[in-house]
Amino acid sequence: MEQLLHQIAAGLATGGVYASLALALVMIYQATHHVNFAQGEMAMCSTYLAWSLITAGMPYWLAFIVTVVISFFFGMGIERVLIRRVENAPVLSVVIVFIGMQFILNSLAGWVFGYTIQQFPSPFPEEPPFGNPYINSHELGIVVVTFLVVGMLWAFFRFTSAGLALRGAAANSDSAALCGIRVGSMLALGWGLAAAIGAVAGMLIAPVVFLDPNMMGGILIYAFAAALMGGIDSPVGAVIGGFLLGVLENLAGAYLIGTELKLTVALVTIVTVLVVKPSGLLGKVVVTRV
Repeated sequence: MEQLLHQIAAGLATGGVYASLALALVMIYQATHHVNFAQGEMAMCSTYLAWSLITAGMPYWLAFIVTVVISFFFGMGIERVLIRRVENAPVLSVVIVFIGMQFILNSLAGWVFGYTIQQFPSPFPEEPPFGNPYINSHELGIVVVTFLVVGMLWAFFRFTSAGLALRGAAANSDSAALCGIRVGSMLALGWGLAAAIGAVAGMLIAPVVFLDPNMMGGILIYAFAAALMGGIDSPVGAVIGGFLLGVLENLAGAYLIGTELKLTVALVTIVTVLVVKPSGLLGKVVVTRV
């Protein structure tokens, strides 16, 4: 029983990272109707930035905030400089741009920082929280930070004019433009938020998987599976899917298939959702009149 509780708690922690990155994927999908294959590499670059600041002597939480802010403007810059130029291009062209950006960021990180695995510090104490043997402090910290991020995003979209405008621009850009919303600025804002959320996910998972240019490759697959499970156009569904997938992956790895085949859980989830319920748990079913 204790082993089961520990696996569930650890699954919720990794699920928090999947939920954060899945949320970033959903935000980009809502704005562009494309999957950002470079989301993981953007998060990896942000994590390297945080590591550089911490190594230079900056306190962890200050480096955390600085990294999130810089990542936000980095995401906005990518939308302004690159994505906006191909927004009306064929789907294949946009996909090639995303994949190209993924390889460029990965290669740049390897060139600048090298491919040697680095240890990323955790801001949380090593002792179990409250003497709880089922979850360590870093895992609990991941869950708490994830809920804080989700809560702040919910408040932003629910109670601020910028959040409401961003929702309108993502839902129907033509109607939003007719209402006086600056759609281009809103889409850039969405990219900035997605990059900032990805940075948080990268910094949370780096102490677990260690830091190297390829650290986010497998995690992006899990995040994509979580987004599909919850609904690729549903932010709430992405969060729920992330936590569900994290628990499912841990339980399957511990009791069914072993840790070596845990990535199979994400791949099977992707195929199953696409075949059985493409809209996901909370996604919308789009009906096109012919």
